[in-house]
Amino acid sequence: MKESIEEDVFIPLYPKSTMEDKSSLCAKFQERRFWSAVKLLSNVVLWDGIVQEDTVRDLGLSKLLNRYLLLNLLNTPPGLDNTEKCSKVVDCLPERWFQDLTSGSTLPELHNFCQHLLQ
Repeated sequence: MKESIEEDVFIPLYPKSTMEDKSSLCAKFQERRFWSAVKLLSNVVLWDGIVQEDTVRDLGLSKLLNRYLLLNLLNTPPGLDNTEKCSKVVDCLPERWFQDLTSGSTLPELHNFCQHLLQ
């Protein structure tokens, strides 16, 4: 899993002017790469309970979400597209990770993602 995240994940960043046209090849390629990374996140998280939770959280949240997905989310204009992307990322996260948290708190690895959601 670690090798796949480090070697196979690539989400290019293009200038906003290039990304305004959703039908452009650049926009389509970036979208495909983003959704491929979200699928990988969902597959990594499926290992929770089989592989140590710390390892799954490190790979899924620290390496994949914070390194690749969040950068794309921060560069996606606010709106339905960004909301859908954030929703799909949240859907990947196991509820079990949040059971013992106090109200108003989150996992340390999700701090930046939560800040994006609040904005």
